[in-house]
Amino acid sequence: MYLWIKALHIVFIASWFAGLFYLPRLFVNLAEETNPAARDRLLGMARRLYRFSMILSVPAVLLGAWLWMGYGIQGGWLHAKLLLVFLTIGYHHMCGGILKKFERGVNTRSHKWYRWFNEVPVVLMLAIVILVTVKPF
Repeated sequence: MYLWIKALHIVFIASWFAGLFYLPRLFVNLAEETNPAARDRLLGMARRLYRFSMILSVPAVLLGAWLWMGYGIQGGWLHAKLLLVFLTIGYHHMCGGILKKFERGVNTRSHKWYRWFNEVPVVLMLAIVILVTVKPF
């Protein structure tokens, strides 16, 4: 059973992160877009992607909790990973706040800022994968 839960956890994590990789890219496009019709289309895409990513995050987190608590996984690496998971959840919610601002027509950031913001989930995923695979401490 452990390997099935682990496999599903990996699939949901990868799917969730796919949304986190693309959603900020839509923010880059929204920050640059001047055509109202194109802006509305991008907003619709961002809304749907945010909701779908949120749905994917729930089983990812629940399956991870099941692995942790159900199978007694422990170690210093796990504490660091859990911190990064909480940061990932916070990042996802921050994306939701940014999306709401775009929906209200408020954007206080440049497209360059969103390009840098877009790199955050890459760093988070890289660190999480290294912690889980290498278990450095």
